[in-house]
Amino acid sequence: MPQDHTERRVVVTAPPRRTVPHARLRSRGRYPQASGYYRPRTEIDEQTTLGHTYVRSLMRTQLRAALTVFAILGLLVGPLPLLFAATPGTGRLEWAVLGFGLYAPLALLARWYVRRAERNERDFVRLVEDR
Repeated sequence: MPQDHTERRVVVTAPPRRTVPHARLRSRGRYPQASGYYRPRTEIDEQTTLGHTYVRSLMRTQLRAALTVFAILGLLVGPLPLLFAATPGTGRLEWAVLGFGLYAPLALLARWYVRRAERNERDFVRLVEDR
């Protein structure tokens, strides 16, 4: 009976290690002197429960901004069919509202959302980087 000589792969895992900054960096003031201090970035990198909470908070704030934009967009665009149905025979008005009246609020809404998302990310980086 021939034997199968293919090697079997083995996965080696270990619990995450807490690293202590080098003494030279601690003496320069880049890290606090307390050895129990743990940076949020390390929590995120090691995918701990606290790191997961940090990332979830960022995702929650981004979702809140997106839902706010979606709600405003719905309130802005939603009543337009009712408006157009209430005023029959005004084809030019419909095109003017869709082409010009809606463009500026959409652009402002998009600008607000991008600025809000960037601010959320900047705040998250400040939290993680300890600045």
